Amino acid sequence: MLLAATFIFAYYTIWTFALPLLENDNPLQKFFLPRDYAIKIPVILLIIGVTLVGSFIGSVLLKSSQKKKQGKKAN
Repeated sequence: MLLAATFIFAYYTIWTFALPLLENDNPLQKFFLPRDYAIKIPVILLIIGVTLVGSFIGSVLLKSSQKKKQGKKAN
């Protein structure tokens, strides 16, 4: 997992910092997606991550409040 994270970090770093300095006809350019995806992909992943975390927290809070209501009714 650490190796995958290192590869992704190196790929993204080269993609965002080194490629804009190279000419468009450079052979290295064909190994990378267009530059606009360098912003779109992290933004989409961030939105998905925040949505999942928010949904998890919301479901935990709902279950907690339901258990409290059931506990009060039992007394």
